Amino acid sequence: MAGRVARVLPDVVGIDKEFDYLVPDQVEVHIGDVVRIKLGPRRVRGWITGLDVEAAPGRTLIPLAKVSGRGPAEDMVDLADWAAWRWAGRRAHFLRTASPATVVRSLPSPHSGPAPEANGGDEHDPGSDQVLARALALDRGVLRLAPGADRYPLVRMAVRTAGSVPDAHTLVLCPSVTEARTLGERLRRDGVETAILANEGGGVAAAGEWAKARAGAVVVGARAAAWAPVTRLGRVVVLDEHDEVYQEESSPTWHARDVVVERARRAGAPCLLVSPTPTLEALAWGELVVPARADERAGWPLVEVVDQRDLDPTLGPLFSPSLVNLVRGPGRVLCILNRTGRARLLACAACTTLARCEVCDAAVSLAEPSPDHERQGPAVDELACGRCGARRPVVCLSCGGARFKNLRLGVSRARQELEALAGEAVAEVTGATDGGHPEMESARLYIGTEALLHRVPRADAVAFLDFDQELLALRYRAGEQALGLLARAARAVRRGGGGHGRILVQTRTPDHPVLMAARHADHGCLVEGELPLRATLGLPPTMAMAVVSGQAGPAFMAALGSPTGVTVQGPVDGAWRLRAPDHQVLCDALAAVARPPGRLRIEVDPLGI
Repeated sequence: MAGRVARVLPDVVGIDKEFDYLVPDQVEVHIGDVVRIKLGPRRVRGWITGLDVEAAPGRTLIPLAKVSGRGPAEDMVDLADWAAWRWAGRRAHFLRTASPATVVRSLPSPHSGPAPEANGGDEHDPGSDQVLARALALDRGVLRLAPGADRYPLVRMAVRTAGSVPDAHTLVLCPSVTEARTLGERLRRDGVETAILANEGGGVAAAGEWAKARAGAVVVGARAAAWAPVTRLGRVVVLDEHDEVYQEESSPTWHARDVVVERARRAGAPCLLVSPTPTLEALAWGELVVPARADERAGWPLVEVVDQRDLDPTLGPLFSPSLVNLVRGPGRVLCILNRTGRARLLACAACTTLARCEVCDAAVSLAEPSPDHERQGPAVDELACGRCGARRPVVCLSCGGARFKNLRLGVSRARQELEALAGEAVAEVTGATDGGHPEMESARLYIGTEALLHRVPRADAVAFLDFDQELLALRYRAGEQALGLLARAARAVRRGGGGHGRILVQTRTPDHPVLMAARHADHGCLVEGELPLRATLGLPPTMAMAVVSGQAGPAFMAALGSPTGVTVQGPVDGAWRLRAPDHQVLCDALAAVARPPGRLRIEVDPLGI
């Protein structure tokens, strides 16, 4: 057969099979290039996944319809194969993320020469620089950097020391598009050739940044930048590794942190995960580096904890004297009240202690009566835990009381009461609030969900009106998520409060490890108890987990059967939970099953349980 043969993966939903095509004479192609092919009666997009392959005998091949432009490099094509196995997805999903937003036919001239020293005129503590250098010297490092610390000196040092390979480049991941742009522009002002992959909506500008990265530059970006075309990867830095925005919500539920960790392993490049509250997954993966106690404490603001059990009932369930003094005082104050999800909280009417599970310490609520309770006799009220399923009589574990009151107060009603207490207008902000509203800029007092911390990034104080919804949520990562929320608030007040900000936390569980960790600026207070609890309950990172649901779920689970090493629970509400000792066992079992027709959702490493 004359001519080269290219193997192509079509970008078609439902097709995860490669086809062979002839490469026209005088046409230059590379593995990863984006092409157009004739597939049946249609012309569709695809990626070249192999060149000079041996076609099946007896088949007449047709030529490629068109070579559109450059795509992901060969190493990214291989990485997409791994990701499809790791998150039980299709390769086309990952190659789509790794491709430019629009057609890129040629690459700019590569940047040559070492990165400038880029001191930016800043002065740094030599002791702090030694900690950063120690963290960057590790192949698998985890740096616990306080929320008030400036991360730019770390990034700048990482760029200057990007491995021992000549012309190697650094990949930096940020949790938000805004932060990626800010950090990338700062590097550019310091003379560092930087590609910023944080253009929302794509377009020509995004394709230009992609081409710059492909040609050779330091890459700074948000989640999708985990698939950036970094030439000769020399180092990876992940900022705020704990932030859940790094995980894709839709299936496949890939995590940017795990993608770049695998990229660094394959490239032999060092990888550093940075966070004020590192996840247990990160701590199990790498070596922890902690700054001096004085530096870490200085990076956290004052955290005041108010015990809501001692509140004056005349002020209502959410308004303590400390909160009243705070909102009546000077400065910008953000009041956080998370009611998304409407978790039901019960408190003892006698001692006001929150009703909690004696097995896993989550919040409990009244159990729903059985549908056939009339045939079985009068219904008996029970308290049920939504996390572990434990049930017990309606009795307070603290005082033995049998009467409970429901604690529910929405943001809108809380705003009205807060305005009456403060004697001035209060701006209400939720995820649906228009960010361009004039009230957003001029207000002094705000109230809203945690979206408020994203919309108003600077304040003199942050008050969490009812933090038990975060501390005792049914999600197994509730403790990590709650401490991460406090770290975000700490960063806001450290920036906006002139280094003297304040966080006020109202709770009925003032001795919770999360609050101890925040008050003492010591993440270890949470880790000490969290890891043994996860091990006892068989939860990540001690086990690998996946959830299977959707219309095709029953057919998939029937084909899966009972693979060795995998425990299957369910179905519960149409979903099955799979657990295995590690991802190798779990992902091999999932990959061995052909996907049945119909809607199927497989969540590997689910966050919402």
